[in-house]
Amino acid sequence: MSSFFLQSNRREYNVSDDKESKHGVQSLEVGAGVLRAVVDGHRSMMLKEIAAAANIPASKAHRYLVSLIRAGLIEQDPATSRYGLGPFALNIGLVAIDRLDRIRLGLTAISELRDEINETTAIAVWGDHGPVIVRWERPQRPITVNVVTGASLRLLSTASGRVFAAWLPASVTDAKIAKELQTDANVSGFKTRAEVDAMLEQVRVEGVAPVSRHYLFQGVEAIAAPVFNFKNEISMSMVVVGVHGMFAMGEGSPVREKLKASADALSWRLGATRKAQQEEV
Repeated sequence: MSSFFLQSNRREYNVSDDKESKHGVQSLEVGAGVLRAVVDGHRSMMLKEIAAAANIPASKAHRYLVSLIRAGLIEQDPATSRYGLGPFALNIGLVAIDRLDRIRLGLTAISELRDEINETTAIAVWGDHGPVIVRWERPQRPITVNVVTGASLRLLSTASGRVFAAWLPASVTDAKIAKELQTDANVSGFKTRAEVDAMLEQVRVEGVAPVSRHYLFQGVEAIAAPVFNFKNEISMSMVVVGVHGMFAMGEGSPVREKLKASADALSWRLGATRKAQQEEV
């Protein structure tokens, strides 16, 4: 008997839930339309503009705007009477961007880049002990360079390492750079901190870090570009790795230009602003 009632109640709940999912809450949908109108406007807007964009009467739009202001999603400038996004709307946007799966997006980006240039591509993130390769894609060619997932990278003798050293705060990288200058000078080719600083400045100016001579592994060369997040802070690096002398990395080369374009596109997807990136560079 109790089993029958449980099944009956469950069936009744499912029917009600199904109806609710089909009908939704119309007033919420209208309010979302008003909010979307403000978002799509890309600037603060007058009441009539919002009403026209949301395709509702101005009196109705005003009622919804009052509620949206109370919720913190919209705010009104008392001096101009224009409406713009409120603090809660901005918080929602920042949280949404912060929760993006950057690795998943990065994997898609390096897969597409690999298909364009037919070279080994990879992404690296900053770990506890420096840059770490987290994903890589193999090209369709007889001679390739394999990249080990989970491999830690040096700052001065790898392309991704130089990218992180160029854009991370000095407080994060200074000790590691000093240690490498003491222990890996023969590998990196750098003897003084002044030489390192000059190299990092060039990386920031060019927006990429190519490494041909003095690479960590003999016979291998690479070029990396930074990927920024919504705070315009470096989030990861995209890198192309190949056999020395088998692909061009110089200014204007397809590899360099497509790498930069791919990194810029991924940065934009993660919420970085182009203006801020240019200022950083």
